[in-house]
Amino acid sequence: MSNHHNQQDQRNGILDSTFNQTLRTVQGLLKGRSMPGKILLSPRSDPVDGSNTKDSSPSYRRSFSHNDAGTSDHTYGADEEEVQSPTIIANLNRLSISHVERSSKEFSKSTIGARSTDSARVMKFTKVLSGTTVILDKLRELAWSGVPDDMRPTVWRLLLGYAPPNSDRREVVLRRKRLEYLECISQYYDIPDTDRSDDEINMRRQIVVDCPRTVPDVPFYQQQQVQKSLERILYAWAIRHPASGYVQGINDLVTPFLVVFLSEYLEGSIDNWSMSDLSSDQINNVEADCYWCLSKLLDGMQDHYTFAQPGIQRLVFKLKELVRRIDEPVSRHVEDQGLEFLQFAFRWFNCLLIREIPFHLITRLWDTYLAEGDALPDFLVYIFASFLLTWSDNLQKLDFQELVIFLQHLPTQNWTHQELEMVLSRAFMWHSMFNNSPSHLAS
Repeated sequence: MSNHHNQQDQRNGILDSTFNQTLRTVQGLLKGRSMPGKILLSPRSDPVDGSNTKDSSPSYRRSFSHNDAGTSDHTYGADEEEVQSPTIIANLNRLSISHVERSSKEFSKSTIGARSTDSARVMKFTKVLSGTTVILDKLRELAWSGVPDDMRPTVWRLLLGYAPPNSDRREVVLRRKRLEYLECISQYYDIPDTDRSDDEINMRRQIVVDCPRTVPDVPFYQQQQVQKSLERILYAWAIRHPASGYVQGINDLVTPFLVVFLSEYLEGSIDNWSMSDLSSDQINNVEADCYWCLSKLLDGMQDHYTFAQPGIQRLVFKLKELVRRIDEPVSRHVEDQGLEFLQFAFRWFNCLLIREIPFHLITRLWDTYLAEGDALPDFLVYIFASFLLTWSDNLQKLDFQELVIFLQHLPTQNWTHQELEMVLSRAFMWHSMFNNSPSHLAS
């Protein structure tokens, strides 16, 4: 019997070691050393954090495909091996969610110092952005872990491909794009209803109804001028994207862009902002930037907002399968209670969690979204699994009615950056372990 216990202890020790090594690797990556995503076994020659190489775990780098978006069609060097070992996958499956929580909490505390306010990180961003041509791979690596507030407008425009990497062309392109937006407003928005089709009239009416409902707990968004700007941006987008037209939820997706691009003109807390302090030219520039960045974001998720929203339905199915793989007790309990993932997760994918967490954390979350580029839709599955399993223990104690109420009103109102970083670090770790493994997300 004692021999059996010894063997079990030995196995647990190996498991703890593997898991903690993974977390240390993630920590290095989240400090901006390498693009979070698939980890490759390719040891760095320099020590992590300048620590003693003998005691530190190896750090790994990610290989990029030519599209720099982090999609699945990576090209690998002959000396690189994916971390998709069946042993590691099996080990991770055996980890309880409480083990993940405990280790993530320890890990998250140590990453708080790597926040975007650190002067060293600010210097790294400054160096990347000051080049004649911005290297987008490097910018994505840095942005994944958070962007300094005053650099966010520039970084987001670059990450979305709205502003060109070449600094000599940037102002010319932005000026031309902003004029194009104004022409669109003049042609399609500033016209009488008699010049619109019935569908266009109904679409505009729905947008007008939805704008006051957008981020209702942030007083700034209740200003009439803010709602008018939202209305113009959404109507212009819907007219220019007839395959989907306006879909409820897209109004939420404009709000992070609006607050970020307004921050170039308005100072202090959003609670004290007023659109009346801006010139019409400044408002037009902000609206144009929001319109183009929204368009770029949704270009990568076109089937999320077409009829029946098949893209979202597909990702909800993947989320259900991933949760089953990571935390089988939660998956089984939700299924036993008769709750469908579509009933709560559809809104998460539709609004990208904007309605689920405090608004002051949204821009930090979106730094990671935009850094993922074209790989974002698939990575959302991991973020949302991590988000859901934050409450693993709670969920298993609730019946159907209680589950529905709890998931519609998640207790995130007091969340800080620390809770969000924990969600992102777990998501990255699970993505590294599970993504592309042979039995992963079987349909």
